[in-house]
Amino acid sequence: MEPNKALVCGSLAYDSILLFPDRFKTHIFPDKIHMLSVSFLVPEMRREFGGCAANIAYNLRLLGEIGLPMGTVGKDFAPYREWLMQCGVPTDYLKVIDSEFTAQAFITTDLDDNQITAFHPGAMQHSHLNQVTASIGATIGVLSPDGRQGMIDHAQQFAASKMPFIFDPGQGLPMFDAAELKTFIGRATWVAVNEYEWQMLHEKTGWSEQDITARVEALIVTYGGDGSVIYTREARYEIPCARPRELVDPTGCGDAYRAGVVHGLLQKCDWPTIGRLGSLMGAIKIESRGPQNHRFARPEFERRYVENFGQGSHGT
Repeated sequence: MEPNKALVCGSLAYDSILLFPDRFKTHIFPDKIHMLSVSFLVPEMRREFGGCAANIAYNLRLLGEIGLPMGTVGKDFAPYREWLMQCGVPTDYLKVIDSEFTAQAFITTDLDDNQITAFHPGAMQHSHLNQVTASIGATIGVLSPDGRQGMIDHAQQFAASKMPFIFDPGQGLPMFDAAELKTFIGRATWVAVNEYEWQMLHEKTGWSEQDITARVEALIVTYGGDGSVIYTREARYEIPCARPRELVDPTGCGDAYRAGVVHGLLQKCDWPTIGRLGSLMGAIKIESRGPQNHRFARPEFERRYVENFGQGSHGT
């Protein structure tokens, strides 16, 4: 039987993580902040494959589903494409913009875990050149952070093609005003945000949990180590946090959680199960560095599900 397909619109990016073996505060003087000119020696660096669309698609493949990332990438994308193909993630809906670099973040971290980040959107700014159509054959979609016009267009195209989708604005949320956010929610089938994004969404729109669930089937709010809450018109589900074996790197945990949610939706699970699938995916991801370096076999996943949430509670 052919696996289900989910179309995941969003970013693909290179993440360069630079480790500064000192503290920023010893090199940045408050009385000189108006004429800041600093240079940090960063002897340790690693480069990770990232971006919300690819992260979600990668996690869906681990779960036995097919995530189709849709995004715009640059002339430097070849190593990333090779990686995705090795992982079994299709690249059919990635458009190369020859005049741009792939989106990339340069993140410098000091000994106190303070970070200075520079983000270059590059090819991501052309995401509107891709089009969502019913002919892609996906069962559901995800609208994750991407170029501004691309997010607007893809939401409209999801609705026009009658493909149910998750509105997952993430770090792209500040790009939109209240009216635009209300339009996104009105077109979406589900909304997924973290605690900070939920506060911003609430303040911008003035809408409560009840206002949003009057328009979508579920509002999903994640709280990191405190678990998550799923709001529907009928109920409020408290989802516990799964236990990680160790805490290594939270980068990409939100995307892993969303892949668990998509998997549960594709398998037609109930909401308590869907939330727990997301929770376990986040816990597994946090045990390794980078958003696409964790692995597991299906029997291991099922065993850990039962260990965390009890026998017979896994509906897939």
